[in-house]
Amino acid sequence: MLELIPYTEQIDYPLLTLLIAVPVLGAAILLFIRNAALARTVALAFSLVELALCAPLLMHFNPSIPHMQFGESYEWIKAWNIHYKLGVDGISVLFVALSALLTTISIMVSWKAITDRVREFMIALLFLEAGMIGVFMALDMFLFYIFWEAMLIPMYLLIGVWGGPNRLYAAVKFFLYTLVGSVLMLIGILAVYFYAGGTFDVLTLMNFKYSYTFQLWVFASFFLAFAVKVPMFPFHTWLPDAHVEAPTAGSIILAGILLKMGAYGFLRFSLPFFPDASIAWTPAIMILSVIAIIYGAYMAFAQTDFKKLIAYSSVSHMGFVTLGIFALNSQGVAGGLIQMINHGVSTGALFLLVGVIYERTHTRMIADYGGIAAKVPVYATILMIITLSSIGLPGTNGFVGEFAILLGAFKFQKVYAVIAALGVILGAGYMLWLYQRVAFGKITNPHNEALKDMNYREIAAVLPLVALVFYIGLYPNPTFTIMNASVENLIAHVHAKAQVVPAVAQAISTAVGN
Repeated sequence: MLELIPYTEQIDYPLLTLLIAVPVLGAAILLFIRNAALARTVALAFSLVELALCAPLLMHFNPSIPHMQFGESYEWIKAWNIHYKLGVDGISVLFVALSALLTTISIMVSWKAITDRVREFMIALLFLEAGMIGVFMALDMFLFYIFWEAMLIPMYLLIGVWGGPNRLYAAVKFFLYTLVGSVLMLIGILAVYFYAGGTFDVLTLMNFKYSYTFQLWVFASFFLAFAVKVPMFPFHTWLPDAHVEAPTAGSIILAGILLKMGAYGFLRFSLPFFPDASIAWTPAIMILSVIAIIYGAYMAFAQTDFKKLIAYSSVSHMGFVTLGIFALNSQGVAGGLIQMINHGVSTGALFLLVGVIYERTHTRMIADYGGIAAKVPVYATILMIITLSSIGLPGTNGFVGEFAILLGAFKFQKVYAVIAALGVILGAGYMLWLYQRVAFGKITNPHNEALKDMNYREIAAVLPLVALVFYIGLYPNPTFTIMNASVENLIAHVHAKAQVVPAVAQAISTAVGN
C-alpha cells in the first residue's frame, strides 16, 4: 500500500506547489509585457528557475522509499471530497525534471524562430509546462483531470497559431482525438468515484477492490484515453500531422512529454486500479505494441519529409514502451520507464535538429539536403550522436531501455521479444539511411553551399540532451535506482491485488499469449 510522506520530512517548503506556481507566475507577468525581446528573456528566466527547483527535488528524493514523497494535501472542495493533493515517486519524479528541461530548451530554440506574437507564444509554453508537471504530481483524480485537460489548450494554440500551412487541420485533429479520449476517461473517473464510495483520492482508489466486470469496462475507458495519447496503433493517425505542422518547440514538447503521459497513465492508474483487467487485456495490448513497432518502422522508411519520418519513428519507439509496461515484470516496466525518458531525450533532440536545419533551408524534404556534413560539421556530428542514440547503439541511452524491454518481453512471452527485435533492426535501417541521405554524398542543392553551422545558442540548447545520451547510456544505474523501489512496489501491488481471472478470460489470455 502506498503512503503519502509529507514534504516537511524532507524539506521545509512546499516544493511541488512551487513547481506548478512558477511557470504560472511567469505567464501572468508576461501578460503585462509587450516587448518581444523582454518577453523571451522573462520566459527563459522563469523556465530556468523552474529547472533549478528540480535540483532539490532530485537531491532530497529518497530512491529506497517506494511511497509518494514531498506530499502535500489540502481540502479543496469539501462537498465532493476533492483535495489538492500532490506527491512524486520513482515513477514520476524524473518526468517532472524532464518537463522542466525540455521547456527551457524549447524556449531557447524558439528565440529566433518565433517572431510573431512572441509574448503569447511564451505564455502558452509556460502554461503548458505547469499542466505537464501537474499531471505527473497530482494524487487526486479530479485534480489530475484538470491538469490533463489544461495541457490541451496551449498545445492546440502552439500548433494552430504558430504551426505550418495545414496547422488548423492538424490542431483540430489533435484536439478532437485527445478530447474524445479525455471524455471517455472522465466517464471512467466518475464511475470509479461512485463505485469507491465518493472519493477521488488516488492512493485510496489504488487499494479499493473492484469487481471483475467493472474493471473490464472502466479499464477500457481509461485505455482509450491513454492509447490515444501514447499514441498506440491504430490511434496514432493524429501524431504525424501534429508533428509536421507544429513549431519546433511544439514538436519537442509533444514528443518529449505529452506522448509519455499516456504510458504514465497506464502505470499510475490502469495497472494499480484494475489489475485483473490489466492481466486479461495484456495479450491484446502486447499484440498492438508489436504491430506499432513494425508498422511505425515501415512507415518511417516510406517518408520523404524529415519531420514526418521522426514522427513515425515515435510510433515505433512508444510501441516498445507499452510492450515493456504490459510485460508486467520488473525488467519490462523499468525498461519501459527508462525508455520513456530516453525517447524524450533522443526524439526531442531530433526534432530540435530538424528545426535548426529548417530555419536555414526552409524545407524538410530529405531530398533537398545531401552532403551537408561538409558545410555544417558540428550539426552533422550532433545529428550522428542522436541518430545512434535513437537506434540503440550500446553506450547510448537507447540501448539501455530497449535491452531491458526485450528482456522483460522475453521473460513474459518469447514471440513478442523476437518480433520487437526485428523493430530494432528496422529502426537502425531507416535512421542510418536518413543520416546518409542528409549528411553524406555530394551537395546537389546549390542553396546548401552557403549553410551556416549551429550557433552557440543552438549548441547550448542541445548539449544537455547529448550529455544525457551518454550519461544514461554509460552509467544507467542512478536512473534505475531512482525508479526501482516504486517499480517493484507496483508489480507487487498488481499481483497481490489481482483476483482469480474468470476461466473464460484466462483461457483466452493464455491462448492469445501462446
